[in-house]
Amino acid sequence: MAVIKMNFLSQALGMQTNVTICLPSASFADRMNGRENIYVPGMKYQVLWLLHGGSGDDSDYVNFSNIVRYADDHKLAVVMPADYNASYTDDPNGAKYYSFVTEELPQICRSFFPFSDKREDNFIAGLSMGAMGTIKCALAHPEMYSAALCMSGCLRGPGGNGGKPHSPQPKFGVPLEGINDPWNYAETVIKTGVQMPKLFLTVGTADVGAHPDTLTSYEHLKELGYDVFYEEVEGYQHEWDFWDLSLRKAIKDWLPIRHSAIYPDEA
Repeated sequence: MAVIKMNFLSQALGMQTNVTICLPSASFADRMNGRENIYVPGMKYQVLWLLHGGSGDDSDYVNFSNIVRYADDHKLAVVMPADYNASYTDDPNGAKYYSFVTEELPQICRSFFPFSDKREDNFIAGLSMGAMGTIKCALAHPEMYSAALCMSGCLRGPGGNGGKPHSPQPKFGVPLEGINDPWNYAETVIKTGVQMPKLFLTVGTADVGAHPDTLTSYEHLKELGYDVFYEEVEGYQHEWDFWDLSLRKAIKDWLPIRHSAIYPDEA
């Protein structure tokens, strides 16, 4: 497994930024499974676009989870951008983090690395603040992702905050409308008839901050007609043990992952 720390000038952000990437490489398991020729011209990888939570950065998952091993075991490329508490939102007077994640970053990565651009080969996931970023991206760009994983968070809307009325403050003064109001945007986009990503929501029962919102999000999305899976795990809080467990389940069993590179004769 190659773990790449990439620093480059982003036009969407207007500054240098860091991205951490897991890129599968040859392993002893490959040889044991009979594939000697690992590196083939034209080969591609499926990609998980993985968004960190509040107060974190692109290194969080590498430092606090087993994402490197999971990515290597299942031949999955993983891209982890840095958001710096911007809630994956475009600042009208500054850095455009939403546009960076959904437009510029995929374009750059597909130019540099052997990443598939097919919808069925791209997935997005995130925890906490990154879960809310994930649902924004998935709802607004269903043509880009076949599945989305929201860990310990999802929509924030009238049914959130433990069932109490909840109106989150707009980020950067951006009005809560369109994709920046995903609770209501989810109803708008499902009516278009566009094929939406399969949604996976998971949360710990002891996560007093995220559990009510995640459960209410599931109920709201299910009622609207989304293909949504929900799991709550007894005893877990807002913690890395839970997020690591969720990533392992998602990569191994939930997401439509090939568990192998995509070779030219298989594409």
